[in-house]
Amino acid sequence: MAGRSCYRDVLPFTAMVAMESTNVGLNTLFKAATMRGMSYHVFIVYSYSIAALALLPAPFISHRSRRLPPLNFSIMSKILLLGLIGSSSQIMGYTGINYSSPMLYSAISNLLPAFTFILAIIFRLENVALKTRSTQAKIVGTIVSLAGAFVVTLYKGPRISLTGRTQSLLLNSTPSNSNWVIGGLLITAEYILVTLWYIVLAQIMKEYPNELTVIFFYNVVVSIVAVVVGLITEKNPNAWRLRPDMALVSILCSGLLNSLLNNTVHTWTLRVKGPVYVTMFKPLSIAIAVVMGVTFLGDTLHLGSLLGATIISVGFYMVLWGKAKEETCKDSGADSLESPSSNEAPLLQTYKTENV
Repeated sequence: MAGRSCYRDVLPFTAMVAMESTNVGLNTLFKAATMRGMSYHVFIVYSYSIAALALLPAPFISHRSRRLPPLNFSIMSKILLLGLIGSSSQIMGYTGINYSSPMLYSAISNLLPAFTFILAIIFRLENVALKTRSTQAKIVGTIVSLAGAFVVTLYKGPRISLTGRTQSLLLNSTPSNSNWVIGGLLITAEYILVTLWYIVLAQIMKEYPNELTVIFFYNVVVSIVAVVVGLITEKNPNAWRLRPDMALVSILCSGLLNSLLNNTVHTWTLRVKGPVYVTMFKPLSIAIAVVMGVTFLGDTLHLGSLLGATIISVGFYMVLWGKAKEETCKDSGADSLESPSSNEAPLLQTYKTENV
């Protein structure tokens, strides 16, 4: 019983906190490397290729498993779609960080639940009952989150000076081509695609619940798409040469910790706890990004960033509360429909059992 509780509760919580912290660190390292001249198109190609090579044994191991269904055309076509969505979102996201900062990236990442709710309504995956508190909370939270996104993207405000000076990773580096609004719009577009990514991934995990194999083929698809885009956009052949500098460190860390470990952990946690649980750790990244950005990148903290991030976080938790309230009502309804004399589990309980 204790082991199951650790698997269901303690391990996902610890893993998600560690991954959010790691992601912010990797984004900070990426920003530092690009400001020293690294091409983000080349970065995506190499980092995802490293992750794919590290996961190469996964499909051969899963092929021997009798518990998994065969990798048919339906599953592979969905993984291909997942890779196309993922590669597009990665290109937009890293371009957005290059134009802005990891702090803005972390703030806008909290729009994920709001975008999920909007797309669920558009694709009729969610019924909107306006008189229920859960729906009202999700609608108001979505509006508040979007308002915060406009604030953090369009309003910088006065600078907030912090006492003490720190050593920056960007000493002797060339200044970046910073454009806050373009960066914010690109990051917002990325998280719209990330919402679609989670929806497709959830469907794949229902059919083929093996994280390592799915992420291996996903990394392969992203690598191929990134190579095509990189060859078109990156004309300088010297940009593809790797040297023992910060760019190489950023590529290795991103390939192993982000493309491989982070995607695998997120996929596993989504299967065990569901997509709402995965997104609830996003506000943690704002505080980490502020500290790392000011400390290592020499970023200037502005009032607009702090105010907008706070508004987005409030809207984030409103949407999350509404979703949790809705799930509680569903569970209560499923329990009330279950007959004491019946040996059959209700549909919702069966669905959850199958996906654990």
